[in-house]
Amino acid sequence: MKIGIIGATGMAGQEIYREAVRRGEEAVAIVRDAAKAKELLGEDTAIVEKDAFALTAADLAGFDAVVDAFGTAPDHAFTHNDLTKQLVAAAPSSAPDSPRLLFILGAGSLTNPETGMLALEDIRKAPGAESWISIPEAALEQLEYLRTVDTADWVGVSPQMMFTPGEATTPQVGKDTLLTAADGASHTTAGTMAVGILDELQRPTYRNTRFTVSDA
Repeated sequence: MKIGIIGATGMAGQEIYREAVRRGEEAVAIVRDAAKAKELLGEDTAIVEKDAFALTAADLAGFDAVVDAFGTAPDHAFTHNDLTKQLVAAAPSSAPDSPRLLFILGAGSLTNPETGMLALEDIRKAPGAESWISIPEAALEQLEYLRTVDTADWVGVSPQMMFTPGEATTPQVGKDTLLTAADGASHTTAGTMAVGILDELQRPTYRNTRFTVSDA
């Protein structure tokens, strides 16, 4: 399987790239800085050096799947939805060479089972949240938009409340509700997320919907 990874030099993107390679898939880093990608992922890294916002249908053709692991600063969080719309338009399911699209979303759109409210409401209460709340808010808008899309083959995946660097555990997988790990906390490492994503790409279970991945 040929898998393109937008944002392959970021926390999640690096782990997804490495997990894909480990499983014998043809992973391609789609990045703006080829030198940085080679430094982080290795000199033999397969690379498409191009700004994600310049990607076209021709660029995506030939990939079996494209993972959007794009990250940005809070003041540019709105661009996540811009990129999502661009990728959906460039990969219509009516075209035989269009890839499956996988979008990494936030935890804010998951439901807290203790309150019945979106986790975004809990995030708003975190100290200093006003400086970065635009990121989970944009991710919720991204999911709301995707739920209107029936012209592309897409899937979304959310981590838990804490999404951090770290090695993989055996993923717990859910749908729209926050999960907790064995220690009772809500967290997902980038390694666990990568395993959950590759499991889904290799054995598709969710189509045109969102699922969530948690540490064990």
